[in-house]
Amino acid sequence: MNLSLFTRKVLFVALLVMPGTSLLAQGTLERIADRGEFRIGYRTDARPLSFEENGEAAGYSVDFCRRIATAVRTHLGLNDMQVTFVALTTDNRIDAVVNGDVDIECGATTVTLGRHELVDFTLMTFVTGGTVLSMSTNRVGALTDLSGRRVAVIENTTSAAALQAHLSANLIDADVVLVADRDEGMTQLEDGDVDGFASDQIVLLGEAMEAVASGSNLSYSFADELFSFEPYAMMVQRNDADFRLVANRAIAQLYRGGQHAQLYQQWIGSAGIEPSGMLVGMYQIQSLSE
Repeated sequence: MNLSLFTRKVLFVALLVMPGTSLLAQGTLERIADRGEFRIGYRTDARPLSFEENGEAAGYSVDFCRRIATAVRTHLGLNDMQVTFVALTTDNRIDAVVNGDVDIECGATTVTLGRHELVDFTLMTFVTGGTVLSMSTNRVGALTDLSGRRVAVIENTTSAAALQAHLSANLIDADVVLVADRDEGMTQLEDGDVDGFASDQIVLLGEAMEAVASGSNLSYSFADELFSFEPYAMMVQRNDADFRLVANRAIAQLYRGGQHAQLYQQWIGSAGIEPSGMLVGMYQIQSLSE
């Protein structure tokens, strides 16, 4: 039977709105309501923002997502909504959001235009920059000190791309060593296989904090400058304005009420690190009103 072009279009539109069809992705709020569960993706290796402590998800970003979970529960009226934490890695975090394996990702993820092709982001939750961690006995002060030396960086990260660009732009002939994760980067640094480990400053701070907490006698040093600007936010599914609005309202409420300062002090300020002017400005700018 031959169908006219108009008839075929009508049938296609009907398929899009039929219950149970897979042609339209289910919205995040609808998915949460259907299963009675809110799935939060988190990183296990991004202290102090997102890590594991005694087998539980912990950190600054994780606590933001706990507040968002409360907002989702209230919005949906699901008093018995279960909150499940799903451990993610650098490699699978984006796919987990795209595929709906998690409803939100709470780690240390930089907002980029390229990533916007795959996911959306909430309001920003932190601002940092890329720098280099070295051992105090073999300090990398200025980034030009990397000339002729070896520096590790995690492959397939914004830090890796930004470091390569900075070295090239400034004609610094460093030997860049790509590593799989932070554990490998720190091991190579502490063993003397590399002279520096490049990553986001806040994450490197977390590595140093963890080493001190474990009783290590090693002493670390940060470079005196940054090689990138890294704004962090939570990844959510693309083109889902309803869920993103619930999350953004929760974040803005934290900023307006000052609870973000308590979270900063608990996870970062307790180490004696004051918030940068850039971070303070970010908090103020995104304290959006209703």
